[in-house]
Amino acid sequence: MTNRKSPLYTRKGDTGKTSLLFGERVSKASLRVDALGSLDEANAMLGVCLGHCTNETLQNHIETIQRHLFQIGAMLASKGKNLPAGQSPRIKASDVEWLEHIIDLFDSQTPPLYGFILPGGTHLGAHLHFARAVVRRGERKVTALHEQEAQDPQVLAYLNRLSDFLFALARFVNHQDEVNEKPWKS
Repeated sequence: MTNRKSPLYTRKGDTGKTSLLFGERVSKASLRVDALGSLDEANAMLGVCLGHCTNETLQNHIETIQRHLFQIGAMLASKGKNLPAGQSPRIKASDVEWLEHIIDLFDSQTPPLYGFILPGGTHLGAHLHFARAVVRRGERKVTALHEQEAQDPQVLAYLNRLSDFLFALARFVNHQDEVNEKPWKS
């Protein structure tokens, strides 16, 4: 047995507080930490999606989004303060435009949508639908935080577009694997 202190735990959060990026201690139940947790969950769900994805292009898109979610997390955890150069670039309008471009690309390769569909399909398709729902929750949490304290508008736009991207991607992968969508009405 060694006396070396584990880097995996600090015991600082045992009282229900956690530290933001610049050391400010806040409740783990705060809206900011709740938003960060939802985005972390979305990022982890994208990792599950990667485990089911064999298409290298799609893997690259998902990994780019995971990096963007880390950037958003850093922006939220820094409370809008500037980070040291090179540590965490901000989400930009071009990131939102990139998502829009990819949405249009995938959407153009699937049949027209005439109503609501049941989430599901292949393993990857179903997990993408689940990731979309988690992103939507994160978006709601960030929006609630924004109503209390202004957040970068590009973050709100990015999260809104990200859920659209995940919906389009779920439809695309299901279509590629010839899995028919099921309308919500029977």
